[in-house]
Amino acid sequence: MNAFPAVDPIPLPAPVELFKILHNLTLSLHFIAVQMVIGGLLISIFLGFIARSTDGESGQLRKSAAEALATRLPVVMTYLINFGVPPLLFLQVLYGRPFYTSSVLIGVYWIAVILLLMGAYFHIYRYSGDFAIEKISWWKALIAFILIIAIAKIYSTVMTLMLRPEVWQKMYATSTTGIKLPPSDPTLLPRWLFMISGGLVAGGLWMIWLTGSKNVEEKIKPYLSGIGGKIAAVGVILHSIIGIWAIKAQPASVYTALGTNALFKISSVVWTAAMIGILIFSLWRATGGKPSRFIGLVLIFVGMLSAVVCRDIVRDTTLMQKGFNVMARTVYTNWYVVGIFLIAFVGGLIGVGWLISVMMKAKPVGQK
Repeated sequence: MNAFPAVDPIPLPAPVELFKILHNLTLSLHFIAVQMVIGGLLISIFLGFIARSTDGESGQLRKSAAEALATRLPVVMTYLINFGVPPLLFLQVLYGRPFYTSSVLIGVYWIAVILLLMGAYFHIYRYSGDFAIEKISWWKALIAFILIIAIAKIYSTVMTLMLRPEVWQKMYATSTTGIKLPPSDPTLLPRWLFMISGGLVAGGLWMIWLTGSKNVEEKIKPYLSGIGGKIAAVGVILHSIIGIWAIKAQPASVYTALGTNALFKISSVVWTAAMIGILIFSLWRATGGKPSRFIGLVLIFVGMLSAVVCRDIVRDTTLMQKGFNVMARTVYTNWYVVGIFLIAFVGGLIGVGWLISVMMKAKPVGQK
């Protein structure tokens, strides 16, 4: 008996390959925003905490660096949310049968994401706003950080559960209320930690990026560049170790199949090259060098996109071995509608790019 629900009789309105390209592209943008928030909160918490007990110029530099991140977090959070909608919609179109099943089985936690997100957003605003009154409420940022990584854990759980149809029936037979979490899976912890550790990379590169902003005080730019480079370098090492763990934790049959997948090999090499590039760039900045900040921007996007492609291949390989072939979906393409959609999609990306440029030029509230 097939563990997956019956297929939707409505065919896909565009080729599977197009949906996967759009999904991976938008998911990469979403993950970058997620890691910027995670890393920004973590670094700002650390700097803000130690600044409270540090006097003189050193303490002021740490406070100013924490403020530079904190006052921009609410805006980055909006991009995290909005960039998260398109890939979720593309995911539902392509993988609706396993995705809906897994999200319903732990429905209470899935719905709780909305409340957790509201709580995180609220505390980010409170933390950011307190700098205007010369107050470092690092504990508010800590609450936001805990809520954000809790959301990440729920998402990781759902995305892992959708690959395990063999446990669905037993879970539903045990509890129909959506409060029972799935049995332990060796891939869940590394994939969750992979996202969190990437926050150090994104956070460090974000600090380096801020050195080119006209709205950041000149006196703190060398500090941002130096400590940002060190954090990103440490992050790359930790992120890479966990990434290897996440792949090796896959079932033996999946791990073997990945070794023969040409696209997975290419994407892995690209990701490795991007991580090495970020490491060199970060160390260069950490030691006082001034390579263009755009290098870090390009490298993190290439690294994230290649990681997302690897993730997509792992998912397809796992589901294929369990009877679900996304490439076998029925397709009836209306190219006229697809053309209009793609024009609107590109226009939306251009609009988002313009909004980001405006945001970068804007002076954060409370910043002197």
